[in-house]
Amino acid sequence: MTPTRVLVLNSGSSSLKYQLLDMRDSSRLAVGLVERIGEQTSRLRHTLVATGESREQSGPIADHETALKAVAEELARDGLGLDSPELAAIGHRVVHGGMFFTEPTVIDDSVLTEIERLVPVAPLHNPANLTGIRTAMALRPDLPQVAVFDTAFHTAMPESAARYAIDPKIADRYRIRRYGFHGTSHAYVSRETARLLGKAPEEVNVIVLHLGNGASASAVERGRCVDTSMGLTPLEGLVMGTRSGDLDPAVIFHLARVGDMSMDEIDTLLNKRSGLFGLCGDNDMREIRRRVDEGDEAAALAFDIYIHRIKKYIGAYYAVLGQVDAVAFTAGVGENAAAVRSAAVAGLEGLGLAVDEELNAVRSDDARLISPAAARVAVAVVPTDEELEIATQTYALVGKKS
Repeated sequence: MTPTRVLVLNSGSSSLKYQLLDMRDSSRLAVGLVERIGEQTSRLRHTLVATGESREQSGPIADHETALKAVAEELARDGLGLDSPELAAIGHRVVHGGMFFTEPTVIDDSVLTEIERLVPVAPLHNPANLTGIRTAMALRPDLPQVAVFDTAFHTAMPESAARYAIDPKIADRYRIRRYGFHGTSHAYVSRETARLLGKAPEEVNVIVLHLGNGASASAVERGRCVDTSMGLTPLEGLVMGTRSGDLDPAVIFHLARVGDMSMDEIDTLLNKRSGLFGLCGDNDMREIRRRVDEGDEAAALAFDIYIHRIKKYIGAYYAVLGQVDAVAFTAGVGENAAAVRSAAVAGLEGLGLAVDEELNAVRSDDARLISPAAARVAVAVVPTDEELEIATQTYALVGKKS
């Protein structure tokens, strides 16, 4: 029997998300989440998809090794254990692959070393990703482990988009360039948008707006990313839940010199206490919209700043692409916040963009068009599926090598 299952692991600093998929039909067999790893209040929630049965356990889970062993036990209870001969590979989300990794890669010692070298440009993400990989490799050393990189889709960008205007020698020495993130989402959504239009990815230009607590935009020309909003790190670009997005770099110097703030304090300010949270004290768009509807001025201003930045990127990427076939909204906010979609497109009729408010108000888990039938540019809502994208890339690679 040829193994057809892929376990997808997404290791965060204190969490472990997982999905087990059967790649014969891309169906999910089990999904789950371990959160608050390292605390006394850890929790594991596991769902067997076929029956909808969910199980939950609470109590201290000391580390990622313990977490993954607990996941393996839950899978085994459903006859889906890590020792199953039907398991073809484990696919790992890795946030930063630099320019070294441009495609999914089977993990060995040299790959681990390179991912570790990139920790300084992804200090919150790559260490957690490495922990998950090493734990999985210890549990199943015989099984192919594949790294799928958030940055890989964006390595196709031309140098004119990827380079910052600083001394190239310094940039190269310290690996300073635009890498971009959410690449698995941008790849998946741009392809699904083309399918929604009844065309091949190579036939369309798409602006993808991945709007979650982290948010990014991309310009995808005929299936290839030519620009994206996040840069060296996930801080640049759109206004996010707790991140500032675009900022005059001199603000950092000003805070250090005049505000007497340390680099760590500034880092915390811009990454964890800015964005929507910094502007109004909330980073949940549902709560912000509730406050806006109640006349809260701080929430209204935060929402307006958020929308203004999205519009700027739509316009910029329209100029980069020259011709746009679709604008696609995805991720938690993009898929669920009709008010965000409507506001982001409002006033852009001159660019051929508009939404049909009745279509926009419909809640659905399906990819769909929300623009008027006669619109020059399609506006779409396309639920992202990063786990399926990781599983697909992992299985395609393992299949090539088998």
